[in-house]
Amino acid sequence: MRNIETRKFDADVEQLSTIITSARMEERAERGLQVARRLTDLAMRIQQKGMSSAEAAELLRQEAERYECEAQEAVH
Repeated sequence: MRNIETRKFDADVEQLSTIITSARMEERAERGLQVARRLTDLAMRIQQKGMSSAEAAELLRQEAERYECEAQEAVH
């Protein structure tokens, strides 16, 4: 026989909602900063290597594919 204890707690829904919203906003801001840094790195690489427009486009396509895979992993 299991000993299952049920606990009740009072939670302020508005307060929890505010905390969750704040956490989401922080996550979005952090992710935006990471993307901006990555794009800056890519731009520097393109410039330093003197890539052609076709090479730069391919690099950006690969990066977009990387982000798409990350997004799919997050969902699953």
